[in-house]
Parts: sequence; C-alpha cells; structure tokens
Amino acid sequence: MAKEFGRSARVSSQMQKELSSILQRDISDPRLGFITINEVEVTKDLGLAKVYVTVLNVDDAGKQANVKTLNELAPIIRHKLAQRMRLRHISELRFHYDTSFDTGMRVAELLSDVVQNVDKNQR
Repeated sequence: MAKEFGRSARVSSQMQKELSSILQRDISDPRLGFITINEVEVTKDLGLAKVYVTVLNVDDAGKQANVKTLNELAPIIRHKLAQRMRLRHISELRFHYDTSFDTGMRVAELLSDVVQNVDKNQR
C-alpha cells in the first residue's frame, strides 16, 4: 500500500516554508526583488531540489536576473537551510522561474477581453 504523503513531499513542503523565511529575513541582496517560492520539487533520494519562484513587478530581463542571482546565492541559502532543517544531507538547490503565474494572468486578461466583446455585441 503506497503512502499518501511520502517523505519527499513532506521535505518539499517544509523546505518551501523555510526557504520563504530565509529569503524574507536572512538574505539581503539588493539585486533581488520581491520573490515568492511557489513550489519545491525534491527528488526521491533528496539529492536535488528544484525551487520554482516568481518575481513581482519586474520585466522578463529582471526575472531572469533574479533567478540567476538566486542560483549564485544557492550555496549560502543551502547552508542557512541546513541550519534550520533536521536532515543529514540537504538537497542541492536549483532555482527556476515559474511561468504559471504569468500564464494565469494572461488567461484572465484574455477572458476579460472576451467578456467585454460579448457585452459590446449584445448592446
């Protein structure tokens, strides 16, 4: 019988909370904008963690610059994470930009346009 909520899922959830806290309180790099941790995917052996982030109020170049900066700071962030989590080995962190927020905003904008066009045609 499979576990409903496995170890890697529990570690991912805890890692997401701790990373959010670390970025909010412990990392003060002026190159970083307002970053949100959307999801953390940890491999089954806990060796690698893909951290999906969004950055608010920046253009595409700013988003990529923030992800690059996070990947440069990954060893420091990993060290701070190791101090907070009770694990023998801490996963290697790789930061990726999560496009789902941008996609959702684009879909909402398109739906709004459709509703406005329908309202105009009914008049």
